[in-house]
Amino acid sequence: MRFLDANIFIYAYYRPKAKLDPRQKKMKASSKKIIEGINNGVEEVTTSVVHLSEVSNILKRSLSPSELASLIQTLYSLDNVLVADVTAGDYLIAAEMGGELDLDPNDALAVHLMQENDITEIYSFDEGFEKVEGITRLP
Repeated sequence: MRFLDANIFIYAYYRPKAKLDPRQKKMKASSKKIIEGINNGVEEVTTSVVHLSEVSNILKRSLSPSELASLIQTLYSLDNVLVADVTAGDYLIAAEMGGELDLDPNDALAVHLMQENDITEIYSFDEGFEKVEGITRLP
């Protein structure tokens, strides 16, 4: 089981207006491969309702409301995807943890959920996770 950060969805699905540089192209290709593995049932991942909200807020610029709804509904329907609920207490813990780890609250929330569920790997392009002990950032 790995945690799936919002930026994987964003790189996989975002339709950029400008041409991507080589690094961005590589990130987009990696993201699509991860999403393909999830859709094919090869990958087991956890994400949260907060991270899906983050995805929706960004992808609404590239996807129609029906496409976004389909994406979210598909994720909830897959047996290999766990969408974690988040309480106000979880988010407060994440905010406090973020200050200690120098991470934004949503990234700290991912760390908190990972620790709560014994998950040690995260799919993310956010290099901030590399400084968190016990977490390996992929790809």
